[in-house]
Amino acid sequence: MPASPPPRSRTRSAPPLAGYTVAVTAARRAEELGALLERRGAAVVHGPALRIAPLADDEELRDATGQLLARPPDVAVATTGIGFRGWMEAADGWGEGEALRGVLAASELLARGPKACGALRAAGLREAWSPASESSSEVLERLLARGDLAGLRIAVQLHGEPLRDFLDALRGAGAEVVPVPVYRWTGPLDPGPLDRLLDAVLSGGVDALTFTSALAAAGLYARAEERGAADDLTRVLRGRTQVACVGPVTAAPLLARDIPAYWPERFRVGALVRLLGERLPATAPVLPAAGHTMEVRGTAVLLDGELRPVSPGPMAVLRVLARRPGAVVSCADLLGCLPGGGTDEHAVEAAVARLRGALGVPSVVQTVTKRGYRIALDPAAACGS
Repeated sequence: MPASPPPRSRTRSAPPLAGYTVAVTAARRAEELGALLERRGAAVVHGPALRIAPLADDEELRDATGQLLARPPDVAVATTGIGFRGWMEAADGWGEGEALRGVLAASELLARGPKACGALRAAGLREAWSPASESSSEVLERLLARGDLAGLRIAVQLHGEPLRDFLDALRGAGAEVVPVPVYRWTGPLDPGPLDRLLDAVLSGGVDALTFTSALAAAGLYARAEERGAADDLTRVLRGRTQVACVGPVTAAPLLARDIPAYWPERFRVGALVRLLGERLPATAPVLPAAGHTMEVRGTAVLLDGELRPVSPGPMAVLRVLARRPGAVVSCADLLGCLPGGGTDEHAVEAAVARLRGALGVPSVVQTVTKRGYRIALDPAAACGS
């Protein structure tokens, strides 16, 4: 859900996303999103959850275009910028672009969001209205608010899915609907990158999972279900891994699964990255320990402002200790958090040794003989805890 920006991390010397791993499920604009995340220090895992597939042939699109040229629509709905531009390019290729733009200019043009508005204007057209929510449901509400739509001819540019509920609601109100299919969304040709992303999420190796479309969320869950891992995915996404979406429409299928998700006030990729740069560090424990300030991030620790990478086993131990700052945690409890499990408590000793080595300040983690380990919380902080 949208929220006021949380307080920034108390350490400023490292990029805001340094020490965090962020997964990108986008197909389009994935490079842009990944570059923005990396610029802020994140390690990026990319696995497209879907792909844009052109229609097997353009006969469906050409047929819909011909219907509209023969009998112009009263209302035309543009749902995506990429889809509308593709439609115009196809019409130009058939030598019908000018005629189509003339027909659309004479209709009432509704655009689902700014990208669709931009595509309309690039074609020399002007939208009559566009919802602030950028949602198809608000477009539908506006059309249905007219009451009886009998005799109204409405063209709807589809955006990779059939929009059956949208079209059926218009038809149920009496409208004559002409769907305009431009492309379809389908699963990735190579599921390998998506499987690797899913494995990283399920193993706890991802701090935040990003979505730029609701279909990507559906695609990720479809793959998880094929692998019998949907319940495990839900459990992880209800836990430590944050879910960041570009907007509420994108978040809807995740919220329906009771998965917490948030999004920026402006539904843009840049705003999404900025919000991640605020939300992830805000959840990091910041502990004064052994005269040092330690911020525990996803795969690293900021120790006095210096980023110290920590491998998964030692980091798992540190997270448990950081959840109970100053308290002694037994070797048995720490053993349960180590990747791969096991029964030999010497594995805990080895993990603690590696943790101390990674931090470069062994005194931050204290050994309490025959009891376990604890963070060497500074006395003033310990008194207040």
